[in-house]
Amino acid sequence: MLTEFGRILLFILVGVVFVAGGMIFAWLLRPSRPYPSKNATYECGETPVGDTRIRFNIRFYVIALVFVIFDVEVVFLFPWALVYGALGWFAFVEMVIFLGILIAGYAYVWRNGDLDWDRPAPRIPRYERGFGVRETPLTEEELVV
Repeated sequence: MLTEFGRILLFILVGVVFVAGGMIFAWLLRPSRPYPSKNATYECGETPVGDTRIRFNIRFYVIALVFVIFDVEVVFLFPWALVYGALGWFAFVEMVIFLGILIAGYAYVWRNGDLDWDRPAPRIPRYERGFGVRETPLTEEELVV
């Protein structure tokens, strides 16, 4: 039993040495020529604007959660498809019910507009001494969105 755990430990150690060795080797070989554009924050192709301590739009979280929910549910389809022939009609009916619930959830999210991706104008907060970070008040147009 100790030999099996020893093999696992050896595998982990080789992995750590391989990764650390690669990073050290790259650090020794790479040229170090920093310039402002290289050191700037990269935000998915968007130009960074304002302070980093801002509130994110809730749409980011909603899209991420919807993706995770539907992605995890679709993962259940693969094992079912592999053993479908051996399970018969009972498994088929269960999967139809499962897919019905999945499609109903997708229709609900779509109907509520949670899959729409419109980008509102950014509101840049400002720092006030003694108060902290303050956001500018919403305009009439922003309240409608």
